[in-house]
Amino acid sequence: MKKLFCITVFVAIIAGITACSDNSSSSSGASATLKAGKKVEVYYFHFTRRCATCMKVETVSKEVLETQYPEQLKKGDIFFQSVNLDEKEGETLGKKYKIDGQTLIVICGDKSVDLTEKAFMYAVSDPVKLKAEINKAIEEVMK
Repeated sequence: MKKLFCITVFVAIIAGITACSDNSSSSSGASATLKAGKKVEVYYFHFTRRCATCMKVETVSKEVLETQYPEQLKKGDIFFQSVNLDEKEGETLGKKYKIDGQTLIVICGDKSVDLTEKAFMYAVSDPVKLKAEINKAIEEVMK
């Protein structure tokens, strides 16, 4: 009976190790590849007057792109822009994407993911969760 228990525990440990190692390699944002000619655009629209949460959304968004997608940023395959809606250029870009308030959006071709609600929910309280949501959105629009 002891041998059966030991074998069961051993198999469970091996299965757990295998599952963790497979999962971590497939969830890395750095492995994301874009189809030829496609670019991922990440925009954070805001106004001139900004609260701490607004500034944190921008900081976390930039940070995840710089750490998870440095090569894609360098090549220009992924692009981040902070857009002030109170400025003329920001107003024009906001109209193009039908944005009229603080918004974090990921766009690739005709696909887009609006992360605004999650951004404001997690930027201060759980930035790791927001980073995961941004990675997920990038992967989604790249499909």
